[in-house]
Amino acid sequence: MSEVVTGDAVVLDVQIAQLPVRALSALIDITVIFLLYIVGLMLWAATLTQFDGALSGAILIIFTVLVMVGYPMAFETATRGRSVGKIIMGLRVVSDDGGPERFRQALFRALASVVEIWMLAGSPAVICSIFSSKAKRVGDIFAGTVVVSERGPRLGPPPAMPPSLAWWAASLQLSNLDAGQAEVARQFLSRAYQLDPQLRMQMSYRIAGDVVSRIAPPPPPGTPPELVLAAVLAERHRRELARLRPAMPPGPPPGPWAAGPWPPAPQFHAPGPVAPPAPMPQPAPGQQTGGFSPPG
Repeated sequence: MSEVVTGDAVVLDVQIAQLPVRALSALIDITVIFLLYIVGLMLWAATLTQFDGALSGAILIIFTVLVMVGYPMAFETATRGRSVGKIIMGLRVVSDDGGPERFRQALFRALASVVEIWMLAGSPAVICSIFSSKAKRVGDIFAGTVVVSERGPRLGPPPAMPPSLAWWAASLQLSNLDAGQAEVARQFLSRAYQLDPQLRMQMSYRIAGDVVSRIAPPPPPGTPPELVLAAVLAERHRRELARLRPAMPPGPPPGPWAAGPWPPAPQFHAPGPVAPPAPMPQPAPGQQTGGFSPPG
């Protein structure tokens, strides 16, 4: 794991792509470019009988530049830092501040690859990647980019904040705690239940001592070391989320009430007296009033 500091001073933990994976990705890209160049040469050979030698030579030079420089530059810009080889190997080119690769950076990388990869068979890229802490080649140094792996191990959820240490964690200074120490503490907490009890206690005191030496203020006396690590990691995760969460834009202030005219309020009237129902006429004697009558 390595650190990438964004423009907002947010520290991101990323997995830097190592040299063997990048070399295999480069071989795939070289194969794709070589196949494109062979197809272009076949099409160029068909024009030898139609154009003169000078024009055919100019076409070949332009096509070579487009394949070696234009194609990688356009493909990485369109895919935000990916090529065919990087897609297969799960890699991506990002800026040093963690943002996506821009057109200018893709252009610098493509121009540098002509010298360090095509002309010198990749030897400067290999040597520079070995001595660089972030495995950068010459093109990455000039462009201000770094290649990261998108297929890193899936991290579990951060530890929960111990309620008894929430007040202490809120006042912590975590600027001196680097990503490596935080990763060691996270892995220990995720696997502590698998360790021997005595070894677990020894490792917890040792790792907590390293972490406490980088933070301030110190934890309350007598606090178990595993609770200290859980509180520090939970607070670190909370602050990173708070920095990455975009601020909600303030809404527009409420406007003044309109002066009118207002629609008239509905009028309700009390119901008037109800007239008594009319008397029903009485049937004459012997007259059927309807309904079912038995057969006569």
